[in-house]
This record gives sequence, structure tokens and C-alpha cells, in this order.
Amino acid sequence: MQKEQIQEFISKITLSNRTGLTVVTYEILFVYLADTKSALKEERWDDYKLSLRKAQKCITELMETLNYTYDLSKELHRIYGYAKELLAKAMYKRSEMEITECETLLRMLYESFVKVAETDKSPVLMQNTEQVYAGYTYGRNDVNSSSDVNPSRGFFV
Repeated sequence: MQKEQIQEFISKITLSNRTGLTVVTYEILFVYLADTKSALKEERWDDYKLSLRKAQKCITELMETLNYTYDLSKELHRIYGYAKELLAKAMYKRSEMEITECETLLRMLYESFVKVAETDKSPVLMQNTEQVYAGYTYGRNDVNSSSDVNPSRGFFV
């Protein structure tokens, strides 16, 4: 994952509600799966293992955030378990087939969560974060962003 992507995800996380965080977790997962595929093609085995482990951690995070008071959560837990199993097989087989199958499976769920996130009007989870402004200035190759740092930002004791 590149620094620009990390900054983009940080901005998304600070502006997300619960459903939005799930969508961002999926997006991070897909970046790690893409990193895994490129490391596999270039035979960078340490990067391959690292990206696979990070993708598995994303799936674990998705599993841990399930609300088991709903029956759907039990089904999602099984799907996530199967996805982790596919990535474990990909780890020792060094095969792209399992990674692609995992990504295809999770993309369907991701699209559903995106639709749910569009209707979720719950408040943002992170309060007291810095305000980010994008689009006011343009750099040579992209849009620059700036932020206002609130002096009272952070934890209060």
C-alpha cells in the first residue's frame, strides 16, 4: 500500500460511520489483495506473505465487527471464514486462483455494504478530528488538500 492510499484511507476513516468503516475495511482489503497479486507475479515472496497476512487481518476485523444478534451475521461469519481459508491455501500454494476467488466472493458483499452505507444516516464515529479541505489548490499532478488543526483535538483528561 502506498502513502497516498494510506492518507486517503485515513481521511475516509475519520469521516465514516459504522457502515462506512466496514466499506473502508473492504477497500483496504482489496488493496492488499492487489498487492498480493503483483508480488506473486514478480516473485517477491516476502511481500507476498506480508500482503496476504494483512488481507487476512482485514477479514478478521470484518468478522469481529459482526453483530451476532442478527442471523445474517452468522452467515457472513461463515463466508469470511471461507475467504480466510482461501487465502491460507494461497499462502502455501502460491497460487493466484484462490486470491481471485476470495476477491470475487468479497466484492459481492462489498457492493451490498456500499448500498447499505448510502442509506445509513448515523453520525460519524470519530469526533473532534481535524477538518480536511480538498480542491482549493492544485498541485502539478493532483489536488492538494489542507487541514485545520483544532487545538482542542484529541483526548480530554
